[in-house]
Amino acid sequence: MKVLLDSCVWGGALAEIESAGHDTAWVGTWDRDPGDEEILARAFNEKRIVVTLDKDFGELAIVYERPHSGIVRLVSIPARQQGPYCLTILDRYGNELEAGAIITAERERIRIRSSE
Repeated sequence: MKVLLDSCVWGGALAEIESAGHDTAWVGTWDRDPGDEEILARAFNEKRIVVTLDKDFGELAIVYERPHSGIVRLVSIPARQQGPYCLTILDRYGNELEAGAIITAERERIRIRSSE
């Protein structure tokens, strides 16, 4: 799967997700953070699933109807657990994400908004 980690996601998650075989990029390695709209547009153009801690991406996708290739929002997941947690989400819900779902992942609950 192709994944784009937002700059707010722990940088150590990059190597963990890549080592599992995913084509992964991290905004934290870019020269500058271009902002959520451009990050979402780049991810869409590259067919990447955005992984973030921010709810702004969901708002862009739902309220402003910006195109996307799937979004995972991690809620209250400690930094060093973000990589493994993300891998679990990609493994379990990869098909839904590739179809454009928006997933909000909390420790005890997963919410999935399917693309319609």
